[in-house]
Amino acid sequence: MEKMKTKIGQRFEGKVAIVTASTQGIGFSIAERLGLEGASVVVSSRRQKNVDEAVEKLKARGIEVYGVVCHVSNSEQRKNLIDKTVQKYGKIDVVVSNAAANPSVDNILETKESVLDKLWEINVKSAILVLQDAAPHMQKGSSVVLISSITGYLPQASMAMYGVTKTALLGLTKALAAEMAPDTRVNCIAPGFVPTHFADFITSNPTVRKAVEEKTLLNRLGTTEDMAAATAFLASNDAAYITGETLVVAGGIPSRL
Repeated sequence: MEKMKTKIGQRFEGKVAIVTASTQGIGFSIAERLGLEGASVVVSSRRQKNVDEAVEKLKARGIEVYGVVCHVSNSEQRKNLIDKTVQKYGKIDVVVSNAAANPSVDNILETKESVLDKLWEINVKSAILVLQDAAPHMQKGSSVVLISSITGYLPQASMAMYGVTKTALLGLTKALAAEMAPDTRVNCIAPGFVPTHFADFITSNPTVRKAVEEKTLLNRLGTTEDMAAATAFLASNDAAYITGETLVVAGGIPSRL
């Protein structure tokens, strides 16, 4: 399918945006989109090599970018991510919390406690802790976008506990929107199924892929660019009167709690 060409505006001129887990997949596309719209973007992930490669790719597109290694469950690395950003740019305008893990395909009642802890820690707790560090530096009119999942509305058997952690982000969005108002808006996107390394179990199996495509009204999987466009909208002043909301970007897959 040919990518739709849309003229990209400059809604983030002069803004500073941090995107966690942003060296590939959805996170990378979000960083790229914010950067193409004028933001100075701070990308991060666990490995220096991945950070360096992402920085080079974004620089090649003319984006002002800074890379920091950050494993979101490491408190020193989280603090370092925020400190380095503020040292370099002096402020934070946008935080996109994209880090997630799905280490298990077990049923919930068969999931080891250590795996439950990891799911909770990376998918929910780290989003809160990153924002605890970032909040003092966020500007009036700033914006937070949490990345949830369509599985937060209907947890699938093979990723049930992952889905439940993503459900938690829907509630966290509401709670943080109230707490950070009126200076900072907090919203959420719930992506559908997107072919990335994270979801290769869907896309590498033609039968599974076709079944998922048929669940959508648009008869296709989402793209990382679809997710980036929705995130950029919610983070921008075009969404200035939207807070505490989750935008489902899933091609029409049903989404009700």
